[in-house]
Amino acid sequence: MSWFNKILGKGSKETLDKGLGTSSRSFFDKIGRAVAGKSKVDDDVLDELEEVLISSDVGVDTTVKIIRRIEARVAKDKFVNTSELNQILREEIMALLAENKSFDSRFDIPADKKPYVIMVVGVNGVGKTTTIGKLANRFKQQGKKVMLGAADTFRAAAVDQLVIWSERTGVPIVKQAMGSDPASVAFDTVQSAKSQDIDIVLIDTAGRLHNKINLMNELSKIKRVMQKVIPDAPHEVLLVLDGSTGQNAFEQAKQFTAATEVTALAVTKLDGTAKGGVVIGISDQFQIPVKYIGVGEGIDDLQPFDKYEFVDSFFKRV
Repeated sequence: MSWFNKILGKGSKETLDKGLGTSSRSFFDKIGRAVAGKSKVDDDVLDELEEVLISSDVGVDTTVKIIRRIEARVAKDKFVNTSELNQILREEIMALLAENKSFDSRFDIPADKKPYVIMVVGVNGVGKTTTIGKLANRFKQQGKKVMLGAADTFRAAAVDQLVIWSERTGVPIVKQAMGSDPASVAFDTVQSAKSQDIDIVLIDTAGRLHNKINLMNELSKIKRVMQKVIPDAPHEVLLVLDGSTGQNAFEQAKQFTAATEVTALAVTKLDGTAKGGVVIGISDQFQIPVKYIGVGEGIDDLQPFDKYEFVDSFFKRV
């Protein structure tokens, strides 16, 4: 049994397989059409494969890397049957992601960081608040004392939604009136967490991207104010991306990493979409670990990301 299943339990790999089912079926269908009537992998097949990878939201830069790897494999082996293409593709994608060790996520919360502060960022609609709620539930199940900070004071719905998650998970929340200074909420949250011996603090932030300078200034202010209470806070800045938007997720990642120092990624809404390939591209392109993926609506369907298990599920016919 892999560490992935040891951490998450028996049903989690099955949930991952099912969650990526639509992406997998779409990918295999496209591959099947690309190699129809062809017996060996030649330049024409590689051109078709390049289109398949790009249309599956793997991304242009990552697609080019994968095609070059397969070209080298074909040149070395002299003759490669199209029937072998799926296995070769799987092996080369796995090898590509394995080469970059910086993508190995760390799931343990350091014992010497208490409270451990996670600031969560992302545009509205990506599932940011839901991700916070699911993380709160996960950490609580691990025996941690968790507190939420409703620093997205721009939208009343964001605060209300976080309150619902607070009640659902039985986790305390710090909030203020709509329109309050987000930094003030963050300050109150970490101060309260420190006095109550809380293990993990999850701070929600506004998801506006209309002006990158304003976003940068707001997030910087939240950090500075929290550091008055906890000098090295936040310990983690988690960017939530909507996987179902495909290449839009790339653009959001670019803009947020330019606006603030993002240290981890969560890719949500991968179930029911054919755009699961975006995780492969994001894992390859950004020097930031994908830490969590969302593969279902259930409270337990936010899973730690394991690149090997992900590729295995992506290439599994469900």
